[in-house]
Order: sequence, then structure tokens, then C-alpha cells
Amino acid sequence: MNLHEYQSKKIFAAYGIPVPAGEPASTPQEAIDVAGRLGGPVWVVKAQVHAGGRGKAGGVKIVKSVEEVGAAAAHLLGQRLVTPQTGAAGLPIHQVYVESGSGIEREIYLSLTLNREKGRIAVVASAAGGMDIEEVAAHHPEQILSETIHPAVGLEAYQARNLAFGLKLAGNQIAQFTAILKALYKLYIDNDASLVEVNPLIVTKEGNLVALDAKIGIDPNALMRHPELVALRDESQEDPMEARAARHDLNYVSLDGDIACMVNGAGLAMATMDVIKLHGGKPANFLDVGGGVTVERGIAAFELILSNPDVKAILVNVFGGIVRCDTVAQAVITAFQKVGVSVPVVVRLEGTNAVQAQQMLKDSGLALIPAVGLTDAARKVVAAAAAK
Repeated sequence: MNLHEYQSKKIFAAYGIPVPAGEPASTPQEAIDVAGRLGGPVWVVKAQVHAGGRGKAGGVKIVKSVEEVGAAAAHLLGQRLVTPQTGAAGLPIHQVYVESGSGIEREIYLSLTLNREKGRIAVVASAAGGMDIEEVAAHHPEQILSETIHPAVGLEAYQARNLAFGLKLAGNQIAQFTAILKALYKLYIDNDASLVEVNPLIVTKEGNLVALDAKIGIDPNALMRHPELVALRDESQEDPMEARAARHDLNYVSLDGDIACMVNGAGLAMATMDVIKLHGGKPANFLDVGGGVTVERGIAAFELILSNPDVKAILVNVFGGIVRCDTVAQAVITAFQKVGVSVPVVVRLEGTNAVQAQQMLKDSGLALIPAVGLTDAARKVVAAAAAK
């Protein structure tokens, strides 16, 4: 789950990380009022969307009068911002962040994220701040600095100094950098973050370090520990179907095909999509209903799948281990009857009580297409979609 810049900066400030003064605004008049409270002579008006590259896409405006603040806010609010990270549809701008201007001497990139190869948190830094870090890594890898943090020891002072020296910081800037990095690490741990990024961390003309931007991503699997962060979620920035799925504890990812998948288990779901592709089909989604398939979740899954107008056929592929196949069969039958499914549905059930489940599907009298084995299921659903 991602946070907006204004939300991230509020958390940054709570951890003692220096940020420019600023407030969010939802209307041009609110933006003008914020600018008045902040004082001039320069303000920055930033579109609040869950994507990087806002500046290049026109989502960041530097203005020099209160009237220009209102005009910039009016120009951005209600629009959709398209950046390389949003796709062609872009993301809606419902709020802007009005911030006092800063005198910038240098820009630095700084982030903490999980190094999955080592299973440890990594600090990544670069003197090429303000740029796309992927671009820097691809073309100038020598400019990327990194330190890996041992989980039992935590961030050590020498690691912060190594990075500070590599970034050509000097004097009191080294102490400031160390304090900021320690605070970011504590923030990361305390909030079960998956990413904390500052791009850029600036050196002001006075020689001080300030987080000019802030991005925080939270591990969704840890949200039960952070109700205060869940309250910050902005579903308007997410795929509508994925947000809807999350409300029913369904793991869903939209794809661009026409064969919907309803599967229990992420590994089986990935294998199901692979086999559909192998036999010439295109999956419309990744949908993992988990181990606790119930009638209610079955109905929610079918409703979610059928809300995609591109779906021409559905494949239900469930391996009954923790959940019994007859329970899944009942969920499918009830959901099929209540939702009013109008596309072919191929059902493959294996595992505990599979024989009973197959008989239940047969006795239901519904137009369900049984399959034996994943290959048979994939062939049947691809043929059914092609016939629509």
C-alpha cells in the first residue's frame, strides 16, 4: 500500500526528518489559503498521485504569487496525470500539496528497500538525485551506492558514514545525513515498510539536508498491525477491481486477456495462467481466493470476474487440501445461481472429496464444464473462449 507525498512527509516529520513546510489542498481556494499561511515568495504545487515522474509529466508547478498557486491548483485538480509509471490511463488528481520553495544546491537519491536476494534491508544512495534511479542504474551503475543492513545489528554508524563520504558530503552534513538515515531506518522497521524513498534529498544553499520529496510503501501483509496507516489508503489511486477484491480478502491482479481465472493458491494461479497461455489463451486476471473458500467469497469472486466486460470464459481451478472440494463445489454452484453467469465456466477440482464435488456439479444441472487435470481444463476453457 502506497502513501501520498503529503502523508509520507507528515510521518517523516514525526521521526525528526527535515521537510519543507507544506499542506495538502483539495480546491484552488484551499491551495491559496495554504500559500497564505506558509508565506512567500516561492511555492511549489505538486499533484498528489501514487507515481513517480510527476515533474516531467507537468504535475509539479513552481509559482511566485498566491494567485499563481490558485491557478496551478485549478489546472491540476480533477485531471489525470500520466507518467511512465501510471500507464496511458494515468491517475486522478484529487489533491495537491502546496509547499514552500527551497533553495537547492545539490540533489541526492536515498532509499531503503528489501534486497530479496540477501533477505535484508538495503540502503541505496546516489549523487544523481532528482533523476529516475532506474535510468541511473542502467546507464551509470558506478553512481549507485549501497549498504546492506544486518537484521540483528541494525543500521551501523560506519555504514551511514560510508554513504555520506561516497556522496561527497562534508562537515556537519555527514552528521545530518547519519541522523536522517537512522530515522528513515526506524521509520521503515516501525511501520513494516516495503519502500522508503527520498528523491531528492537536497543540500540547501545554507548547507543543510532536507527531504524535498517522500515516498512510503507499506507491506500489505502487515497492515493488520497498522490500522492508522490503513486509514490513509486512497483507493482512487488503485486499479478499481483490485481495490474491490481487497475488500473481500481476494488477491486479484487485472490482466489484458479474456479468460478469467479463479484459483486457490498463488503458485497454482501462476501455473494456471501459464498453461492457459501454453494452449493459446490469454488470462484476464490473476485471482487467488486463498485456502478458505466460502460461498460468500465465491460469489464475490464471480461478481468481480464478471465485472470485466472482456471476459469470454472462466476457469475455476481448485486443489482441495485445507479446503474440501465439496465445499468449493457448493460455493461455485451457489455463486453461479446467484450471480447469473452468462459465459462458459470450466471447473477442475482435485484433492479432498473431489469425487463428491464432481457429482455435485453434475447433479446441479448447471451449464458447468467439468475438466480432469489442468491440461484438459486449459484446453476446454481456451476453446470455450474462442467460441464466444
